[in-house]
Amino acid sequence: MLESPVLDMQQDIRSNLERVRERIARAAERAGRRPEDVLLVGVSKTVDVGRIRAALAAGLTALGENRVQEARGKVAELGRAAAWHLVGHLQTNKVRDALELFDVVHSVDRIDLARELDRRARARGRPVDAFVQVNVAVEPSKGGWPPEAVETAVEALTSLAGLRVRGLMTIPPAVERPEDARGWFRALRKLAERHGLADLSMGMSGDFEVAVEEGATMVRVGTAIFGPRPPRIPEIPPTGSPYGRPV
Repeated sequence: MLESPVLDMQQDIRSNLERVRERIARAAERAGRRPEDVLLVGVSKTVDVGRIRAALAAGLTALGENRVQEARGKVAELGRAAAWHLVGHLQTNKVRDALELFDVVHSVDRIDLARELDRRARARGRPVDAFVQVNVAVEPSKGGWPPEAVETAVEALTSLAGLRVRGLMTIPPAVERPEDARGWFRALRKLAERHGLADLSMGMSGDFEVAVEEGATMVRVGTAIFGPRPPRIPEIPPTGSPYGRPV
């Protein structure tokens, strides 16, 4: 018999998921869209397997991870009960491992990464679904193509047989109010329309309703489903490290 804390956690996850789905549905209806046209990707980075299992049991069908290494253990334990989406930065030297784990890559942010994904995917005999990451506000701290380079990027990536370019993805600047992100989401939608791309990966826990109103077909939601993430504990350098105490 399951202990009360486990049952409480499972109920919390189920309730959170229901609330997020309801919010997506209301946002879609406000925009004259169908709720079923929006895929909810539950971002499970740093989330323990027990909480992920609870979300899967409650009907979540897509999981998003930021790092190949963390995803490897989770895929091994959970299997393919859901589609796995890579939503974080991908190093070129991790492409082979990423293709073994993920069904969709949301963060194709540079041409050398696209070419390596293409090469590895063709070698496997299976194209990978990919999103072109757009740096809508041209922030130096973020990857992705600036809006004026999206045409060139889309042309280059659609010419690669190993990639199926699904659409565009963005992470807009941090804002105080969800409404303040609307202009960035709208700009991404217009770029996608201009280039004939059907899918938009945009919107996270703080702003996904606005993203849905502006045309998101995938939203990447973590804390609104799984709860606050635990604080990161900084690594302590080993004794003798140049960054630690002197020997």
